[in-house]
Amino acid sequence: MPKNSSTTLKRIGALLHGAGMVSEEKRHRTLEVAATYADDELGPYAAAQALESFGVAVSVHADDIDSIHEGYPRLLADAAEVAGGKVTITDVRIGEGEGGFEVGRSDVLEFERNGKLVSIPAEHFAEDYYDHEAACRAIAETAHEDDPRSWCVVGFAREPGLGYDSIMVLATPEQREALHRHLGLTFP
Repeated sequence: MPKNSSTTLKRIGALLHGAGMVSEEKRHRTLEVAATYADDELGPYAAAQALESFGVAVSVHADDIDSIHEGYPRLLADAAEVAGGKVTITDVRIGEGEGGFEVGRSDVLEFERNGKLVSIPAEHFAEDYYDHEAACRAIAETAHEDDPRSWCVVGFAREPGLGYDSIMVLATPEQREALHRHLGLTFP
């Protein structure tokens, strides 16, 4: 895929299939659902978001969610599914810290990973917003130790003053290089 080619869902699907990230069947199913806009040009953020459409990434929503108590379990279930379900994540919960949200409440995001407790410090400023750093650290726990892929935050060109979801992709170093070379995505 030459660098001067426009970035579309079709091109991303071809790249992901060529890099061994999605099957031909998954590529076709995703493009069928997106048939009316599969040839539309995508900006850097939309290209990063498209990875989730193909089932190789998850997004940590930047805007408000219903509740962190419901959001984290759903987020980790989605990540575990992308990772192939080789790791069992259960009993996801928030251990609430002292004080209020106005200065950032120091909580603990806890869950069982294959029966072992994982605790991740989380700072919450509202009941309905993720701590992105804690969420990304938790997502990383869904990859199996034997998997050559690892979870990485996807970097892309950003406009100042706008809020963006944190997008995590599960990929090998070679696959990340292909995403960088062909889509301009980075992995800070």
